[in-house]
Amino acid sequence: MRYTLGMTVTVELSDAEAAELHERAKSLGVPAEVLARAAVADLLGQPADDFEAAATAVLNKNAELYERLS
Repeated sequence: MRYTLGMTVTVELSDAEAAELHERAKSLGVPAEVLARAAVADLLGQPADDFEAAATAVLNKNAELYERLS
């Protein structure tokens, strides 16, 4: 059995969004597809909102304790 890890995705952009994507890609000297792939990779590399909210709550709740321990 063979598994493919890659994925091809089709995304519908408005004319304005497509124009902006092409303009930004051109200014960076990369194809629009490369810029879109980088944007997706950046988004996926960020922590999920739930985790970030929980981590912030814990840090805020224990801020005084952390200050005393440092």
